[in-house]
Amino acid sequence: MKVLVCISKTPDTTTKIAFSSDHASVNYDGVKFILNPYDEHALAKAMELKEKQGAELTVINVGTADSDQIIRKCFAVGADKGVRINTEPMSGTQVARLIANYAANQSFDVILTGRESIDYNGGMVGELLAEMLDMPSIGYCSKMEIEGNKATLTRFIDGGEETLEALLPLVVSAVKELGEPRIPNMRGIMQARTKPIEVLDENVEVHTVTKQYEAPVPKAACVYIDASEPEKLIEILHNEKKLF
Repeated sequence: MKVLVCISKTPDTTTKIAFSSDHASVNYDGVKFILNPYDEHALAKAMELKEKQGAELTVINVGTADSDQIIRKCFAVGADKGVRINTEPMSGTQVARLIANYAANQSFDVILTGRESIDYNGGMVGELLAEMLDMPSIGYCSKMEIEGNKATLTRFIDGGEETLEALLPLVVSAVKELGEPRIPNMRGIMQARTKPIEVLDENVEVHTVTKQYEAPVPKAACVYIDASEPEKLIEILHNEKKLF
């Protein structure tokens, strides 16, 4: 079995994001980057397939040399191969096309992605990949078991869960319940430093351009009303908010 995990580099969840003076780009000065958390859950599931079924595990990233740190983290966890397509990611379509071009002749049985990246929250790469590679796609997957060439998967839907069966090869996007992120041990960290990363200089035409960023409107201050004075709440809702 061959498994491909698509990984991305995202700002740390505690990072305060700022924009350039013209709001045309994000100012990444001083920003700490991490492996996208949803991709960590996908990687954890891939490691389970490696341990239980002897899967060969490859991770792939579209990015520049500063993405090597997250590939090496995957090595430390247990990934066998790391591939970086050496170009700046500009859109979900571009990223999906580059990964699809690589995967088209590699005969992967399972391609795993996180449900979305935590910076742009597009959630589109997995679905686009499946379309480009003509594979079934299961999104928001919380459980997956593979026996032979058939996968049984559970995913979240509005108001509950559903269980599906699909034949390999397929594309799966992971939610946090799919796998518990692994903590690399010292041996893995040491080995990760010397593992080679395959770098491919490829690109495709970018059809989407970001013209401007805008921060969300700041949240208004909370107004606290004592439980013994419900008439004040009624007054605010009626006279200020005009709700009735």
